[in-house]
Amino acid sequence: MNPKLQTPEVDHLFDAILQLKNREECYRLFSDVCTIKELLAMAQRYEVAMMLTQKMTYLDIADKTGASTATISRVNRSLTYGEDGYMLVFERLGIPMPAERSK
Repeated sequence: MNPKLQTPEVDHLFDAILQLKNREECYRLFSDVCTIKELLAMAQRYEVAMMLTQKMTYLDIADKTGASTATISRVNRSLTYGEDGYMLVFERLGIPMPAERSK
């Protein structure tokens, strides 16, 4: 994990998120914590990650999500070199992943 990210403030935020029980509670907290633009950007990156793991092309992903190729590339770097957070969630949600994509 990135040591720059590990602060008491981030721990407090994550502890708060872990207390949420359902989607409605997520909407309530994230509506207070994030701007609409920030939340939509996070949702877009999540969708991009799912599409990349399904081997969609950058152009198809850009067309379907409106994400720039720079955003798609950034998400792809996270999938390749990141902490496997996307993959952890995809696995827990039962989202099928191509074998050659997994680490």
